[in-house]
Amino acid sequence: MAPVFLIIIIVGSAAAVTLIFILRSVLAPRKVAGIHDLYKQGKYSAAIKQAKQLLTNEPRNYEVHYLLGLSYLGDGKSELALMEMKKINEFGDFSGILKEVDFRKTIAGLYNDFNQPEEALKEYLLLIRLEPDEPEWFYQAGSLFEYRNKTDSAVQHFKKAIELNPQHTDAHFKLGSIYYRNKRHGEAKTELDLALRYNPENHKANFFIGKMLKDKKDFAGALNAFEKSQRDPELKIKSLLERGICYINVKNYDRAITELERTIANSDNHGQEILFARYFLAHCYEQRRDIDKAIEQWELVYAKKPTFKDVGEKLSQYQDLRTDDMMKDYLTAGRNEFIEICKKLTIAMNMSIRDTSEVQNGCQVIAVDSETKWRGAKKLPLMIWYLRVPELVQEAQTRAIHEAMKKASVSRGMIVTSSGFSRKAREFSESRPVNLISKEKLQAMLKKI
Repeated sequence: MAPVFLIIIIVGSAAAVTLIFILRSVLAPRKVAGIHDLYKQGKYSAAIKQAKQLLTNEPRNYEVHYLLGLSYLGDGKSELALMEMKKINEFGDFSGILKEVDFRKTIAGLYNDFNQPEEALKEYLLLIRLEPDEPEWFYQAGSLFEYRNKTDSAVQHFKKAIELNPQHTDAHFKLGSIYYRNKRHGEAKTELDLALRYNPENHKANFFIGKMLKDKKDFAGALNAFEKSQRDPELKIKSLLERGICYINVKNYDRAITELERTIANSDNHGQEILFARYFLAHCYEQRRDIDKAIEQWELVYAKKPTFKDVGEKLSQYQDLRTDDMMKDYLTAGRNEFIEICKKLTIAMNMSIRDTSEVQNGCQVIAVDSETKWRGAKKLPLMIWYLRVPELVQEAQTRAIHEAMKKASVSRGMIVTSSGFSRKAREFSESRPVNLISKEKLQAMLKKI
């Protein structure tokens, strides 16, 4: 009896195992399908719960790992999604609902999201092998090669994307931006124009077109392009800044101030753009003789970055304004008030004024000596240019007053400036009858009036 009983137990156990295997074979696919349905219905929490339960018994069911990863992704848990996708990538078996192209597209996107460009690039190169006629994979690979500064490979992949889809606006834009950075402006313009033809809302292309037009000094065209590119949230600050710079180039300081103030108002007060915006805003105020406001902007830049351009020199240059009211008046007075100051300075030199007029960045006075040592001696006229400029007076300006003296038949000249003179300007005046008065002497003259 014992052998028969043993046989019955063995046969029964085998039948039970077979039955369990059959049940699992039948029920498991149904459970996977159920999880898939929950995922498609957007019931991510329920799908996650069921997937975890199933994986407890079937940890190597990679279809379930895939559905769990997709559900995590749908539920906004990207990091957990990537962990699941990595498990599948290690296994490398694609069957059932687990399609390799869909999987690699998903994991490549996750690698990009988590700033793992090397891993993302590997996935897109695999996708190119799987679907060599899909332009998007070439575009994505090209973008990652560009990120790694492998420009030649990037260009090759962007060109392939365009070959497969001539209307791929993003590939045209990327190619155009690379050409722009490499100073191949003709080819850049062609690609950027194509990017806009196929997508007029590609405002990044407008930005680079604006840069090229600005480089060519077509400021009206550049302003129009930057007006469009600021519609891109990522480029709004840069576009406003560029518009401000364009207005500075055409000396429309009021409009420049408006654009630069908008730049500052729309920024979070961080980054290089805000420093440039404040620096150029100070320049505009300086040109308009609103020195107090200019100093305020320079001080804000200096507080963030003391070595930024020449802000330290600017603050040093104007530090006297806080203690020297006369110099402040000289630099900031309106047109009529400034002319009156120049007249007083001339009279303080014992000169009689014959004529006053405006010159660029200042005032011209023609005067003669009020007294002469010898009775009957001819009084020789003197041409004085009172300048208020922040930078050193250059040789070109000393030449200009010398030419003006010749035309007016004036034998003597003088330039009085609130700054100083370049070496070449001083060398030029040494052999001409042009006397140079710099900031320090001007300050002493102002004290006398």
